[in-house]
Parts: sequence; C-alpha cells; structure tokens
Amino acid sequence: MKEHFSFDQRLGILIPDLTKEWDEYSKESRENILFNWEQIRGSIPDRIAELENQINQKQAQLSDESNFKRSCQLNTEIAELASIINDLWLWYRANQTLSSKTHH
Repeated sequence: MKEHFSFDQRLGILIPDLTKEWDEYSKESRENILFNWEQIRGSIPDRIAELENQINQKQAQLSDESNFKRSCQLNTEIAELASIINDLWLWYRANQTLSSKTHH
C-alpha cells in the first residue's frame, strides 16, 4: 500500500501520492489508504515535537549569538522549521477530508 504514498524529505513523513481520483479506487483500496494514512497521521504530532525541540535549541543559540550573519542564519532556520510545522499541521488536518469522502 506504500505505493500510494511518497516520502516528503522536507516534512520527514510519507504523504499521500494518489494518481487517480478518490472515487476511482476500489472500496478496499480506499480503506487501506485511509488505514495507512491514519498510522502516518498519528506520527505527525511526534514529528512536530521534534521540530519544536530543534527550534528551541536554535533560539537558545540565537540568544547567545553575537555574530550578526550567524544570527540571520539561525533566524532563517527557525522560520523554515516553523514553516514545516505549519505544513505538518495542514497534513494532520487533511484526515478529515479523506475520512468524509469514505462516508458518502
């Protein structure tokens, strides 16, 4: 069933990679996709916690950093990690869309 997912290097998780419209998949395939997605989705809060930890470490480095160029680099890295967290939350909430499709 992993053929319906691809690893997103930036997010650090598998994301759905559906090649057909949802209704074109068999009921069994849709159920398997949703089952796998639920397992992946369940790991998203842990992934977010990892990234938040990295942000906290970078913020601690930033508070002690006197080099302006390095401070800018840390701020950029923090912003990118925050962007990844935001995208992960979007994927986490995407489950409601997939689940509602199976109940029609």
